[in-house]
Amino acid sequence: MFSAICQDGIVARALANDLFNLDLINPRDFTTDNYRRIDDKTFGGGAGMVMKLEPLELALASIKCKYQQKGLKKTKVVYLSPQGKKTDQAVINQLSLYDGVTFVCGRYEGIDERFIQRNVDLELSIGDFVVSGGELPTMLLIDAVVRQLPGAMNSYESVINDSFMNGLLDCPHYTIPRDYNGDKVPEVLFSGNHEQIRKWRLQQSLWRTYQRRPELLASKQLTKEESRLLDEILSRNKVEGK
Repeated sequence: MFSAICQDGIVARALANDLFNLDLINPRDFTTDNYRRIDDKTFGGGAGMVMKLEPLELALASIKCKYQQKGLKKTKVVYLSPQGKKTDQAVINQLSLYDGVTFVCGRYEGIDERFIQRNVDLELSIGDFVVSGGELPTMLLIDAVVRQLPGAMNSYESVINDSFMNGLLDCPHYTIPRDYNGDKVPEVLFSGNHEQIRKWRLQQSLWRTYQRRPELLASKQLTKEESRLLDEILSRNKVEGK
C-alpha cells in the first residue's frame, strides 16, 4: 500500500535524497504460530477481530532497537484511531521535530487495549469517520510531515504559506491566461508592488477563513493589521451584498 507515496511525488523525492527513512514493519513477522496470526476474537463476544498484543509489541521492540542503534533519542509512538485527537497542522509541525516517529496501523475492530496503554504516546484521528485500517491515515500524516522537512519542497515559501500554517486558510491563486472568457485575474497581482500583493493575499486569506472556517478565526489572536484588513473586506462585502 505504501508504494503509493514511495514511488512518486514529494515523499518519494525526499526518500531518494535521504531526507528521511521509512521502515515498513509487518507484525506477522513477529508471530510464533504456523498460521502467522495477528488477530483473534474479542473477549466478551461481539463482531470483529482484534489485533493481538504480543506481535505488535515485538515489532515495536525491533523498531526501538533500530532507534537505539542509530542514536535517535527523541521519538514518538503514534496510533491511528477514530478515538484519537483530531490531527491539525500544529500536530504535524510537532511531529516533524522528532528524530523518529512510529505509526501503528490498526485493523479489524482495533488493537488490544493493553498495547495502547503500555506503548502508545499519542492517538491521532484524521477525522470523524472510519476507514478500514490505519495505513491510509498514516500515509496522509507521512506526506504532511515530510513537507515540513528542510529540502523536501522546492520552495519553503510554499510550505509556510500553506493553509493552516498561520491559523488561516490559504489565499486564492491564479495562473495563465490572464483573461479567460471575461473572467479576469485580480489586477493587484500584476501591479509589481510586493507589499500590496502581500496585503491582498493576507486579506483574501482572512476573508476565505471567515467564510469557510470561522472557528479558526475564533481561536486565532489576530494582529492589528489582520483585524484591520478583515474589517475592511467585511465592510466592503457588506456594502456589495456578498
